[in-house]
Amino acid sequence: MSARRRYDASGRERRAALTRQQIALTAVEQFVAQGYATTSVASVAKAAGVSAQTVYNGFGTKAALLKEGYDLVLAGDTQDVPLAERPEVRALYADPDPAAFLRGYARLGRSLLERLGPLALQIGAGALSGDPDLVALRATTDQERLIGTGMVVGRVVELGALSPGLDEDVARDRLWTLNSAEVWHLLTGARGWTGEQYEDWVGEAMCEAVLAPDRRGATS
Repeated sequence: MSARRRYDASGRERRAALTRQQIALTAVEQFVAQGYATTSVASVAKAAGVSAQTVYNGFGTKAALLKEGYDLVLAGDTQDVPLAERPEVRALYADPDPAAFLRGYARLGRSLLERLGPLALQIGAGALSGDPDLVALRATTDQERLIGTGMVVGRVVELGALSPGLDEDVARDRLWTLNSAEVWHLLTGARGWTGEQYEDWVGEAMCEAVLAPDRRGATS
């Protein structure tokens, strides 16, 4: 009987985790389609097939629901593995060619923005309008992205490829800007660039922005 109880508990935990993920992803869909301010917990609950109290019990606040949805979309799956430890990211950092490394980073950025960009833009718009939840989340996600681009610059420095005289913080800020949802949206949304065109240009721009001239590789 004790073995059966452990099995049942495990099954309940899996179902609860799946329900939680479904609620968060349903919330993301509504935040993107309707905006954060006009999306209610009740509407998310209805679309997810649960009660509003279930949502509150699981997440506490709408802001916490948004952050969990953001993190799920950023990861692209439900594996409990940080992005920096994923095999594709480890392989990227193992590349000894700084130009290939930055073009690979642009490719990774494209894949992230193609799934996360619409939500990031909603967060940015809400933050600009003064919504306190989104001001706080925008500050958090900007800082997380800044840390990530700082790691990229750190790898460029390790490879001895940083442009002579370029301050590392300035290099970080250049990559942070190029890798932003706003730049992605301007080119792929407003100007109609394909994802491949965006990736090629950002990769080239990153090389030009931070690498020593003799380490930039062949231009495409």
